[in-house]
Amino acid sequence: MRIKESAERQYLEEVFSKLDFDQHDSQLLADTLVDADLRGISSHGIQRLAWYCRMIKDGTIIPQNKAKVIRERPGTILVDANQNMGQLATILATHKIIEKAKKTGVAIAVIRNSNHFGTAGYYTRLALKAGLVGIALTNTRPLVVPTNATQAFLGSNAFAFAFPATPHPFMFDGATCVVSGGKIQVHDKKNEPLPGEWAVDKNRKVVTDAQEAEDILATAAFTEGEQKGGGVLTLGGNSAANSNYKGMGNSIVIELLTGILAQGSISADTVSGKHDFSQFVMVFDPAFFGDPEVLKQDATSMLNRIRQLKHIPGKEIWIPGDREYRFLAENQEKGVSIDEKTYQEMKEIGAELNIHVPE
Repeated sequence: MRIKESAERQYLEEVFSKLDFDQHDSQLLADTLVDADLRGISSHGIQRLAWYCRMIKDGTIIPQNKAKVIRERPGTILVDANQNMGQLATILATHKIIEKAKKTGVAIAVIRNSNHFGTAGYYTRLALKAGLVGIALTNTRPLVVPTNATQAFLGSNAFAFAFPATPHPFMFDGATCVVSGGKIQVHDKKNEPLPGEWAVDKNRKVVTDAQEAEDILATAAFTEGEQKGGGVLTLGGNSAANSNYKGMGNSIVIELLTGILAQGSISADTVSGKHDFSQFVMVFDPAFFGDPEVLKQDATSMLNRIRQLKHIPGKEIWIPGDREYRFLAENQEKGVSIDEKTYQEMKEIGAELNIHVPE
């Protein structure tokens, strides 16, 4: 089914308000989820709401807490999310470093004591709106089995990068494993098999049943001697012959720039002790290196040359961001697509909080 963007936004704002977020924070949180759904990133949209509600109820997320700046210099800032939603702390940090980068040319933020922060691309688009280039990283709960391992240790560890171009920016936003855990959740909700080699069991055999994969990920906590094993594969898939150690390396780099640099938990420890994710955001001013319009034109020319390469008949060459902006235009017109199970969760949350659910 589809619901209008405005209806989804109003519903989410009311839900977050009933969950004790103030009006400003409720609007910000709603915007991050609506933005994901509009861009076709349903794994990080409203289907996450029930999960957020559970974490709020069990005290993992504390809505009344406010993110705070711990330390800052002209080009850097360290922010404590204070056990609140990762979106709120990262939006605060990103706006801070945007202002810094306008003076220094480049600025970096690290966020500690955080939670899930939605789509990494949301923050790089904030940089784009300010005329800057943006990079955003996060660690996550342990989902990913390193090369030759049978236990999950690394997070899906998203990486986003945005650069000005036309008709829309270059917008890469993806996990450093073959797929995010949220996409497996979506396939499970739709009773669809996994379309690729995404997850493996405790014997490192590929799993195609989405519910089985979800069950594996639910127990993918790294606790020595207790973990059942299995998880999501790194980029490169199941075999070292396909260079899956490079995907593992990418994920470890993000662990170093998030959990380690923030002096928080690495992904492996976020479910066996203190639940805290960490984020890293960097912005820089491309104008230091040349005329921004020339840089934008050069980037556009390169991307168009890739799109126009000879290709497989009946297929299309997609540049990162192409699908997002195509979905954005379509969903703004037709409404956001909601799967049946997520809509049922919305009705249950609505009934519990006495909120009208859009139809």
